[in-house]
Amino acid sequence: MFLAGGPARADLADSVARLKQSVVIVGTFRATDSPRFRLRGTGFVAGSGNTAITNAHVLPDSSENQEGSSLVVQVRTAGQELSMRKATIVEVDRVHDLALLRFDGNAVPVATLRDSDTVREGQSIAFMGFPIGGVLGFSAVTHRGIVSSITPAAMPAPTSRQLNEATIRSVRAGTFDIFQLDGTAYPGNSGGPLFDPETGAVLGVVNMVFIKGTREGALSQPSGISYAIPSKFVAQLLERAGIK
Repeated sequence: MFLAGGPARADLADSVARLKQSVVIVGTFRATDSPRFRLRGTGFVAGSGNTAITNAHVLPDSSENQEGSSLVVQVRTAGQELSMRKATIVEVDRVHDLALLRFDGNAVPVATLRDSDTVREGQSIAFMGFPIGGVLGFSAVTHRGIVSSITPAAMPAPTSRQLNEATIRSVRAGTFDIFQLDGTAYPGNSGGPLFDPETGAVLGVVNMVFIKGTREGALSQPSGISYAIPSKFVAQLLERAGIK
């Protein structure tokens, strides 16, 4: 599941060009809406050429499901045009806020996962996605930063009023480490890949809602801190789904 041996090293521009082919837009399509396509977040192709990883919170919930609305991903073709593909949910990991999707059509290049247990604090990283819900357009945007901390996901809420479903679920399941980043991500980045700038290997999944709500619920104003779910939980999700 993980990259084996010594990865080929390159510069960030080469890594971006390679990984960009595996990054997808996750959204919904409804013919009677205007606009018909609504971006919900980012994802990336992993496991097989027709499966993608994103955040669970990116998916529409039951209250958002409307007649005639479909879950879709948009992928880049060889000619760099966007191609919309109908998607279905294969499996959801609510504890780690991950979802595995399967989409129709031709296979797309698969991103390489690297074992996130090798990540160290202070390590250089980059992440890719579609920030601010596509306001900047449907071209993938890349940001650089470092892993500023590796820290437990669940933090005790100061008062009972600040307990929420995400906090309770995480506490019951036991804490797990996440990556705190010094780069600023935006809601549209949710579900996008955190990757090694030199190899393009995916180290984690950017998360802008679930973890911020768990860790920063006590703050009256949001911070510029960003977080990512380690890639080992992606590998576990793929293994449970029988995808190698």
